[in-house]
Amino acid sequence: MLFILRLQAEITVKSRSLRQRHGKALAGNVRTLVKAIAEQSRVRWQWDHIAVETSDHPQVAAQVRERLVTIPGIAHIEEVVQFPLGTFDDVLEQLLVHRAADLQGKSFAVRVRRRGTHEFTSQQLAAYLGGGILERVEGTRVDLRRPEVNVQLWVQDDMLSIEVQRLRGLGGFPIPTQETVLSLISGGFDSAVASFQLIRRGARTHFCFFNLGGAEAHEVAVREITYYLWEKYSRSHVVKFVSVDFSKVVDAILTQDEPGVMGVVLKRAMMRAASQVAQNLKAQAIITGEAIGQVSSQTLSNLQLIDEVTPTLVLRPLVTMDKQQIVDIARDIGVEDMAAAVPEYCGVISNKPNVKCRREVVAQAEVTVTDALINEAVTSARYVDSRDLHVDVLPAAPEVVSGANGLPAHAVVLDIRDDSEAESMPLTDMPVPVHHVPFFRLARFAQSLDPEGYYALYCRQGVMSRLQAIALREQGFKRVVVLTTDAEE
Repeated sequence: MLFILRLQAEITVKSRSLRQRHGKALAGNVRTLVKAIAEQSRVRWQWDHIAVETSDHPQVAAQVRERLVTIPGIAHIEEVVQFPLGTFDDVLEQLLVHRAADLQGKSFAVRVRRRGTHEFTSQQLAAYLGGGILERVEGTRVDLRRPEVNVQLWVQDDMLSIEVQRLRGLGGFPIPTQETVLSLISGGFDSAVASFQLIRRGARTHFCFFNLGGAEAHEVAVREITYYLWEKYSRSHVVKFVSVDFSKVVDAILTQDEPGVMGVVLKRAMMRAASQVAQNLKAQAIITGEAIGQVSSQTLSNLQLIDEVTPTLVLRPLVTMDKQQIVDIARDIGVEDMAAAVPEYCGVISNKPNVKCRREVVAQAEVTVTDALINEAVTSARYVDSRDLHVDVLPAAPEVVSGANGLPAHAVVLDIRDDSEAESMPLTDMPVPVHHVPFFRLARFAQSLDPEGYYALYCRQGVMSRLQAIALREQGFKRVVVLTTDAEE
């Protein structure tokens, strides 16, 4: 089986030295990934394309095909079969064997490219093949301008190559032709798509996760998404997943009296820590999934305040995208379902957030977030090799109780939604006590609870309550369930 890889157009217009650098980097990445599937494969860099020769075994070919479409730097992949040239009739017979099924009932154009000395022209062979297709394949018609099917052949000396399938590549640039970056990954749609965009653009992308509530299950879920992005789109290069326990930083932020700026203060703290992590990893930029106006901390005024705390370049590849565009990309790259189960919530700790925070108010509010506190979080961060990230299953899911009437009389409901959501949609008519404890305060609040008690955790979608229920069980609480309301059923 032969695959011809065409370089992304931006690569082909670069200077000779840069084109050679990109081409050799791409060939090296392809070689690493394809040989992991089939050791006997051959990968050759041939200036205007990369040729991949591998086994004809259907399973091997399918695995190679699946891998090639996920490698950054490839515009498209031409799957080719090769034969000795023979006569025009021989060429037609081979063409019909491999393309007749694709051509039935469709318009087509035959394109022939020829190298070497032959007794015929490319146009003569194309015309003969076109006539043969019209005569022998039902419902076909010629359309040289906008054909439904392009029939592509190459003749080189005494060899014939027929394109049997063309696959769309990922585009972008090969890794690591751009400089190294650090992506702040929370597990939701935005950070996952932002990470993918930099991987696709050829940047070796490390990942940094800030665990706000201390729940191991949340980190496991984010590691699953990170592993998927790395394994599918950047496996050619090992990267790091950095886990930073930010629970003490969140506690410090919650002690101040300016609730409207807490989201901005939190993101400034993240930038301060991320800048140190980036320096440790020799990363040249920090990547976030922020988009203008998506939440209160993402106005231009607040983004400017957030960026002031770090000398490291901050890139926001999604800055002008609508949420639906981001979700669509998440679906295309395969992370939609995983991201939907892990909410983006780094900005939810603000109650009635300010869309244009004043610098002096923010400065006063973050007095408790000292350099020593940030340094402690970074120093204790865990660095995990991307090859070691994969976890087959999450911890066992807690029991789900449908409706408060299913709870025992001695149960206590813990509403772990953020302040604004709990105020706008309060839990009412509950037959048992309800305590509103936002998830990021739950770890501290749990210290005052009886581990033998019966606790029902509630959030609107059930995702965060599941993660926090698992975290409480890890702390020794034996009877913790997830509560769903009648309205959600």
